[in-house]
Amino acid sequence: MEINKKTYDKMTKKASPPSPKLKNCILAFLVGGFICSLGETLTFVYTEYFNLKPEIVKMLVPVTLITIAAILTGFGIFEKIAKYAGAGTLVPITGFSNAVVSPAIEFKSEGFVLGVGAKMFTIAGPVILYGTVASVVYGVIYWVTTIL
Repeated sequence: MEINKKTYDKMTKKASPPSPKLKNCILAFLVGGFICSLGETLTFVYTEYFNLKPEIVKMLVPVTLITIAAILTGFGIFEKIAKYAGAGTLVPITGFSNAVVSPAIEFKSEGFVLGVGAKMFTIAGPVILYGTVASVVYGVIYWVTTIL
């Protein structure tokens, strides 16, 4: 029996349940908002209770969020949260932390150099590369436009 494209599309739509888009958007909004609120809370705590300078707080908040996400990824908790929150965990900096830590954990049995070191940036590597290239291009454009 040969199946054409139209029949195959009809079969796949019938077999796959529809995604609850509104529910997914609400969960992503709530979890992403919670992560951002946690960042704001950390900013307040570091500034008010520890009397740290704003320059140090600007470094410390992302480092804290990255560390929390890495620890949650290590214990397998981050994936459970991401299963329900979707993009709410992927968009903030915590998603980037998870993208780096997950492959490192998965390939640790292959050793530190060929496993962790080589595979750690399989997902996050392109993001770092294109982010760096984009910032260089933007910097050159900014430099050229400010000189003229």
